[in-house]
Amino acid sequence: MKHNLRISALALGLAWATSACERVETEPRDYIREDLVWDEKDRNATLAIFFLNDVYNYLPGGFNRIGSGSGDFLDAGAGDAVPSRINRPVEFYTNGSVSSINNPDPYWANSYAGVRRANIFLANVDKVPTTAINLQYWKAEVRFIRAMLWFELLKRYGGVPLIGDRILTVDDDLELPRNTYAEVLDYIVSECDAIKGLLRVEPIADSDWGRIPRGAAMALKARALLYAASPLYNGGAINSSPINGLPTADASRWQSVVAACEELRALNYYALQTPFNNVFTVKKNTEIILAKQSSNSTNIESLNAPVGYGAPTASQGLTSPTQNLVDAFPTLTGRSITETGTDYNAATPYANRDPRLALTVFANGSRWLNRSVETFDGGRDRPGGTPVQTRTGYYLRKFMADFSNNTTYTNQSHNFPIFRYAEVLLTYAEALNEVGGRTENAVTQLIELRRRAGITAGTNSRYGIKAGITQAEMRELIRNERRIELAFEEHRFWDVRRWKIGETALSGPLYGVQITRNGTALTYNRQQVTTMTFKPNLYYMPIPYDETTKNRNLTQNPGW
Repeated sequence: MKHNLRISALALGLAWATSACERVETEPRDYIREDLVWDEKDRNATLAIFFLNDVYNYLPGGFNRIGSGSGDFLDAGAGDAVPSRINRPVEFYTNGSVSSINNPDPYWANSYAGVRRANIFLANVDKVPTTAINLQYWKAEVRFIRAMLWFELLKRYGGVPLIGDRILTVDDDLELPRNTYAEVLDYIVSECDAIKGLLRVEPIADSDWGRIPRGAAMALKARALLYAASPLYNGGAINSSPINGLPTADASRWQSVVAACEELRALNYYALQTPFNNVFTVKKNTEIILAKQSSNSTNIESLNAPVGYGAPTASQGLTSPTQNLVDAFPTLTGRSITETGTDYNAATPYANRDPRLALTVFANGSRWLNRSVETFDGGRDRPGGTPVQTRTGYYLRKFMADFSNNTTYTNQSHNFPIFRYAEVLLTYAEALNEVGGRTENAVTQLIELRRRAGITAGTNSRYGIKAGITQAEMRELIRNERRIELAFEEHRFWDVRRWKIGETALSGPLYGVQITRNGTALTYNRQQVTTMTFKPNLYYMPIPYDETTKNRNLTQNPGW
């Protein structure tokens, strides 16, 4: 029997048993025999490096990824945006259409495919005649990617069948039961601890930028422990099953999150980047711990920027941020726009706001391509008729370089953060607040973020955070800070689930703004765009129906 491996992304049949091992009489051109990949005479390890890069492709990204073709951001399934096109798959999450046969984010098969690729690499790479340090780095990187895939499965489904280092084939018993949440969590944490000393040490050489550093293993551990300490998984599973969470609540789990964050901070390497938008457009910066990096292009701009520009700067405007998200951004002084006595003015709603708002969302009057964006009725970016355009009066601005005064786009780097230091600060703040007695320590982390954002310090240098803030008040402030700082980075969708607040955060109306112009005067009216619905079964994703029919021991999640 000849063993053949596809160097590009494999077409896989079963979730973890694939046709990578099959009898062939002629070898397709996109396959290479396994013995050639792990060639003892390949002193440059060329094919092994191709294989390694293919494993890297399984790292999660997030740019317009939900749905076929030019898709949508996952945040459009969490209330912070709606797709500009009608009846898009991402809206299944907000209108109750998701099912075990109809899930626009079918992560199960892809994750197991990636785990299988990782296991094949780990089982064979020692045959390749390369340096010991290369082997050390490569194997640690692949183990990280594998641990990341297990976490992606865990946050979606709860406990799943763990397969360790095995490379399962169709001849193996594939009817594996689900492991418990604790077993999968422990595996992820133990892998992170095992590899953190084997990965590249920061700073990473320019030639290796994009490879996984030790900080990524620490960040993954902190995120996994954060989820485990959160209400849904920390004794709050909707069916009290050890598969869907840790059965008994234990507040001390927050202390393990604190420790994990402090370990990463002790590297004394990662820091917030200024200005804010450089995080996403400067390929190498000290805020990015690990990112899915796209080749230089104008794809993000052409898919998401306002629609009223002609060739060669025409854009599709696929993402419409909601008024709900816009209202979450505080004023320039760091206070909520709903507070009395602030400098917020409903007649000029985008003035004197947190500077992150203008770097996240295009609003009427935003500067872009040498003119002001026009989202008032009949404006160039909100024309009449039926072309795809904003449904809310807003367009996505985040991830784009500054083309305010340009007349055309130029190719840019685009980082989709998998881990960045701002997330670590927010995780640290949340854990400090929850352990009890350390709320003021949590305030310090938010001050660091708000200072970078450009919020004013105020006379008490608390950047809008009131003195004597309670733990409960701080909890809500941290949750809102995560929402605005990490907007469109695929956190909000999962945060509201782990906090177990879906019934309130993911139910009810979503709003946009209707702007009418009379001469030079503008009138802003809040306008409902759609309504979200949420049921408790949506705290977990459904295991794909095909998987449960192939494996009789694979129990479906509750409510599906």
